[in-house]
Amino acid sequence: MSHLLSKNSLSKNSLSKNSQQTGQTQTQLVTPKSANWRYVGFEAHQLKAGESITIETATDEVCAVILSGKANANTKLEAWKNIGDRMSVFDQKAPYSVYSPAQDEIRIEAITDVEVAFCKAPGKGGFKAKLISPEQCQYETRGVTSNTRHVCNILFGNEPADSLLVCEVITPSGGWSSYPPHKHDTDAAPAETQLEETYYHKIDPPQGFAFQRVYTDDRSIDETMAVEDGDLVMVPEGYHPVGVPHGYQSYYLNVMAGPSRNWIFHNDPDHEWIIERDKTV
Repeated sequence: MSHLLSKNSLSKNSLSKNSQQTGQTQTQLVTPKSANWRYVGFEAHQLKAGESITIETATDEVCAVILSGKANANTKLEAWKNIGDRMSVFDQKAPYSVYSPAQDEIRIEAITDVEVAFCKAPGKGGFKAKLISPEQCQYETRGVTSNTRHVCNILFGNEPADSLLVCEVITPSGGWSSYPPHKHDTDAAPAETQLEETYYHKIDPPQGFAFQRVYTDDRSIDETMAVEDGDLVMVPEGYHPVGVPHGYQSYYLNVMAGPSRNWIFHNDPDHEWIIERDKTV
């Protein structure tokens, strides 16, 4: 694991870019314990055709996002055959996903080569296992000019859950997203909510890179990192914009969770003027 900032490995004021191979199929793994926070867990796997993986949900609810490829999926009581309709996260198609409550499981069996992400947060068992089809996702385009980005809500306002918020974002070549810089690290609704967040990055073409800065008002965290294809950035607190160089486009899968399932963010006041300026473009 490459720690770009670790003021104190036991403090929540730690930020890391994780690029470690963590298992036979597993390419990323973050738990609340490893991240030294309370809510968000994440793991990514790359399966060859014919391989399978089963994740026990235990006390979490889990959303398995089929990032690319075709697969069969099942929980303890439900099963879905031949799901997945894109071979790349850049295919301009929403993904298929499987939601499972606590005390259940998700099994993914690869029909083709498959990349799958398991997004986790504390679950109460209040919702049944279900398939989230591309038609159930919500697309929106935000921003203008070099601040344009394309958002796909997978498990957000479009679908209920106990804790999890899951979406994906594509940022065109030379553009910015999660911008103007915003944060959601204070439990102060209706002004702001506290949500931990992970960014799972993919780059097209894959030899490229993007930049992500994470910083707080007092600059106790202020780190800018180059992220490459397959890197994971953990954001325990602070503002967290992303920029992608000319010639490449950026994708990231966001997972958020906190004390309440409510996304209310606070823009950096130094850069909020951009919003009013953009209204005239």
